[in-house]
Amino acid sequence: MPGRERTMSKEALLHRSRIVAELPRGESQSELLRELVGHLRQNRTLLREEWVRRIGEAHLLGAMSQEEIFQEATSVYDSYVAVLETGNVDDLTAYARNLSERIIPRGVETNEVVGIVLLLRDVLARSLFAKYQSDFEKLNRVLDAYEPAANRIANTVAVGFVQERERVIRQQQEAIRELSTPVLQVRERLLILPIIGVIDPQRARQLTEQLLRAIRTNRAKVVVIDITGVAAMDVTVANHLVQTVEASRLLGATVIVTGLSPEIAQTLVTIGVDLGKMNTVGDLQGGIEQAERLLGYKVVLS
Repeated sequence: MPGRERTMSKEALLHRSRIVAELPRGESQSELLRELVGHLRQNRTLLREEWVRRIGEAHLLGAMSQEEIFQEATSVYDSYVAVLETGNVDDLTAYARNLSERIIPRGVETNEVVGIVLLLRDVLARSLFAKYQSDFEKLNRVLDAYEPAANRIANTVAVGFVQERERVIRQQQEAIRELSTPVLQVRERLLILPIIGVIDPQRARQLTEQLLRAIRTNRAKVVVIDITGVAAMDVTVANHLVQTVEASRLLGATVIVTGLSPEIAQTLVTIGVDLGKMNTVGDLQGGIEQAERLLGYKVVLS
C-alpha cells in the first residue's frame, strides 16, 4: 500500500501540472508579438548592423556593394518587423519581387537570398534569448509566437525570389529561341526562315507562331524555310513542319523548303507526306531563285 500511495501522489502531481499548463497565460499571442515588435524596433540599429556583419562573414550578396547591402537590409528589416506586427505579407511580397528584379540580373543566387533571411531570423532569435534569458517560460511563449511568423516570412521571400527567377529564365529562353529562329525579309513579299540545331515540339510551335506573324505583318507571298542546319527530325516535329506549310498557305504564302536531308525526307515519307505536294529545292540559293521567279523577279545567273 505505501508503494501505491507514492504512485497516486505522482499521478496527482502530474495531473496538477497539466491543469496549470492549460490555464490561460498572462499574455495572448498578439500581446507577445506587440512586445516583440517593440523590442525589435527599439534595437533596430544594433540588430540591423549585426545582421549586415553576419551577411559579410557568410560572403553573401557578393555582387552588391556594402552600401547597397545596408540599404536593402534596412528595407528588409523594416518589412520583416511590419509583417510581425500586422500579419500581412502583401507589402513584403511586393518588395521581395521588386528586390528580385533588381538583383537577379546581377547574378545573385537563390541560396544567397534564402541565406540572408535565415541569418536575420537567427539574429533576431538570439536577441530574444538575451532579452528573456532570466524568464525561460516567457521565452518559450515568445518563441512560440515568433517562429510561425518568421517561417512565413522566410517562405514568402524565398518563393517570391524563385518565381521571379523562373520568370527571368523563361524570358531569356524565349529570347534565345527567337534569336535562333529569325524570320528575315530579303525582298518585298519574300521571307527566309533559316533553322539551325535541334527542333523539339516546343521550339516547333514557337517557330510556327513567329513565321505566321511575320507573314501577316510583311504581307509575304513566298517563304523559304531552310533546314540545312537540322540534322534530324522526329515524327512529331515533321508533322508540325507539314502543318506550318499548310497554315502558311492558308495565309496566302507559298512555302519552299530547302536543305532537306535524306534522313528527314525518309521521316516525311514514313508519316505519309506526299513530297510531290511539298515545294522542295536542294539548297538555299536554289530556293531563293525559285522564290524570286514566283514573285516575278528576273533571276540573273552570274
